[in-house]
Amino acid sequence: MARGDGDRVVRCERGHIHWGRYGAAGLLPVHDGHVLLQHRSRWTHGGGTWALFGGARDSHESAVDAALRETGEECTLDPSLVTPFGMIGVNHGNWSYETVIGSIDSMPTVERASRETRAAAWIPVGEVDRLNLYPPFAKAWTALRTALVRPVLIVDAANVMGARADGWWNDRAGAAGRLRDDLATVAGFPGITPFDLALPEILFVTEGAARGIGSVDGITVVDAPGSGDDTIVEMACGRLNAPCLVITADRELRRRCAKAGAQVKGPRWLLDLLP
Repeated sequence: MARGDGDRVVRCERGHIHWGRYGAAGLLPVHDGHVLLQHRSRWTHGGGTWALFGGARDSHESAVDAALRETGEECTLDPSLVTPFGMIGVNHGNWSYETVIGSIDSMPTVERASRETRAAAWIPVGEVDRLNLYPPFAKAWTALRTALVRPVLIVDAANVMGARADGWWNDRAGAAGRLRDDLATVAGFPGITPFDLALPEILFVTEGAARGIGSVDGITVVDAPGSGDDTIVEMACGRLNAPCLVITADRELRRRCAKAGAQVKGPRWLLDLLP
């Protein structure tokens, strides 16, 4: 197997030795209360322990690309079957490790595909900490186990349009369409707890004259039959099993969503992420 330009040992700013000139990344596939883990070969660092499939990032790679590539090299899982939905990382200054968490529609049989892998197994979430875990993974698992469901981002389109100088008062449907399309270009969303970067399900709630613009790839447009506020609260209440962030500046809607258990941020947070 060809070596990448990231395959190198480095010393981080904390004085630790790590693998990966440009950092490293690992993949945590999730399905029906199970996660896929690697049993590391005896000759590797931490040999005989359980951890994530992953490895060094190359200079041209994102964390997601590196995690998927490394997993495909180390086991027989087809990485294209995994849909990433968030990342949690550790940063040591000049070196970082990103865990990419993603969903998969089934639990296929996975075999070893490189000398680094002793075995692969789908492990029930409640049994992971009973295994002999690779120490860095064991330390990260407490946070990771709270992030095994795809997050949801609910956007109060009318309220966000009102905070954007875009001539929305003359053409609400056109302004809503532009906001929807700009939102679809965002590669990831920071600050949706517990993720460092989230790739959420996005629900874009329209009302009144802005209704009827339709959904696009990555954005589900929800036309509120009546009050947009009521629709947003209903959707937030229906997704309490997942991290949920609502974008609105409306004080009463913020109160209702927070009471339902959702996280809330104002339009400026979202607008600062748009092109």
